[in-house]
Amino acid sequence: MSQSPKRRAIAATLAIGVAAATALVTGLQSAQAAPAKGGTLYVITHQDQLDHADPQRIYTGRDIAFMESYVFRTLVMYKPVPGAAGTGLVPDLATNTGVATDNGKTWAFTLRPGTKYSDGSAIVCADVKYAISRTFATDVITGGPSYPMQYLDVPQDAKGNSTYAGPYKKTGQADYDKAVTCSPDNRTITFHLNVAKPDFNYAMSYPISSPVPAAKDTGDKMDLAPLSEGPYKVVSYKVKGEMDLVRNPNWSAATDMVRTNYPDKVILKFGVSEDVRDQIFLKDTQKTAINFDAMQLQNNISFWNSPASKTRGLNVFDPYTNYQAYNVSKGHLDCLDVRKALFFAYPYDAIIKLNGGSTLYGTPGDNVIKSNEGVDYAKTTSHINDKNFMSAGNPAYSKTLLATAKTSCPATYAKATSADQGITIDVSDTAAAKKVAAIVTPAMAAAGIVVKYNYIPSGSYYSTIQDITKQSDISGAGWGPDWANASTVIPPLFLKDGGFDLSQNWDDPAYPAFKALCDKANATLNRSAQAKLWQQAAEYAMAQYWVGEVAFTKQQLSWGSKVGGVDFWAPQGTFLFPSLYVKG
Repeated sequence: MSQSPKRRAIAATLAIGVAAATALVTGLQSAQAAPAKGGTLYVITHQDQLDHADPQRIYTGRDIAFMESYVFRTLVMYKPVPGAAGTGLVPDLATNTGVATDNGKTWAFTLRPGTKYSDGSAIVCADVKYAISRTFATDVITGGPSYPMQYLDVPQDAKGNSTYAGPYKKTGQADYDKAVTCSPDNRTITFHLNVAKPDFNYAMSYPISSPVPAAKDTGDKMDLAPLSEGPYKVVSYKVKGEMDLVRNPNWSAATDMVRTNYPDKVILKFGVSEDVRDQIFLKDTQKTAINFDAMQLQNNISFWNSPASKTRGLNVFDPYTNYQAYNVSKGHLDCLDVRKALFFAYPYDAIIKLNGGSTLYGTPGDNVIKSNEGVDYAKTTSHINDKNFMSAGNPAYSKTLLATAKTSCPATYAKATSADQGITIDVSDTAAAKKVAAIVTPAMAAAGIVVKYNYIPSGSYYSTIQDITKQSDISGAGWGPDWANASTVIPPLFLKDGGFDLSQNWDDPAYPAFKALCDKANATLNRSAQAKLWQQAAEYAMAQYWVGEVAFTKQQLSWGSKVGGVDFWAPQGTFLFPSLYVKG
């Protein structure tokens, strides 16, 4: 899953390492009072809007956790508790966490009776089936997970594309209807997979399984008018304004073992200036608010240096890896020597120091699989483990790589070194990103590389860079596993239609062998053998420099003094939203 632009990428800035994460929580309230009902919980953000509010399009961890806690329901859900237990699944719309047969190639979920939408109509199997079918309409429903396209037993054409084009065009509808079926009573949904997936039920914890009745599907307009089955419904959503949530009268705690409805209202305030946002939490001026973002660098340091404010904060290793995605498609960074030159010129030390050092920021990483992710991680031989790596940057070595590139790929060399072209980097339009740019630009110039910046509003950052017609040469991004398997890291980031394939690497000559390795790993049921294959795939991808600078990061959360129930929810690396309440 992607992380919000603020903290996940250096320029855009599952809970597998829970033990490490929870051990580093700072400032957490040691004892919580009994939750109270009432009041208004404010959620403050500099972003102009959510990247997506359509359940089949959301793929940012923080937004997933927020919307699934308050607005959406899914077949299964992560348990709303802190620590390692929070990475386990519990039933949500379904009566259990799924029943697998045929060694994990067939999965069935029976819907819990009595569940309703906010208009009082019943949720039925056909709604879940239709919702998941929307993910195949990639010309309309963009940005979300692609697990249904990867795993469902829907045929592919000669080019590797699904024969099913989604519910709007209906091309290949019969193929989809064979792969996903509903029982005669419209309560049990069964998925037929093209490969055994013993952990397929984890994919159903994501909003892709949030039901949508066909009659109420508004296509891409649902991004601003989502349906509700959760404890709150959206009564207003305005870009640069607010998303106002009020209690859903047709939600019942008797049918929902996951969520709560403690506050009377939850108001997500968009477009708050970074300075104003930071002062709210530094000075505790809006006591019933939580910070949806991270603070600006110096304000963050001040917050954690103050004994008064740091008691209203969390400092924790997050589940994410920050990285720079190199767009290796033709006309961009389709030259390995240039990609390596960019990487070795990068000034890691200065960027980490700028962001608060290892205490608040994190450390350089060698892999898109984070080092605390257990059996799937292995140290790579490239990037920070290459003998030519220098944490301050190695412009001299970068120049030698560029000298080679001048002959091996003259067009890409010219792009990287000429003032009238240059390498364009997508970044979130924040003060922090501009400070990073001020350090990176001269560091690259020292190696003979020209870089430029495409500043994108935070609220539309990921929806922009995931459009291949709009993505630039480099895009700052971040990723965390959707669940405890690198199958939710390597394929999403590096396979065509993987869901977050920003590297656009499918025309790279190195891609076919890599895809074959991933296909083998996905089909391997022995977990230890599979882990070895994911390690090999990570080594392969990193050696191709399909991504550049990587960081294993921390994150900080902050809130007002009248917010209770604060804790860290490990799967998405954010607030434990169901436990939040407003103190009386």
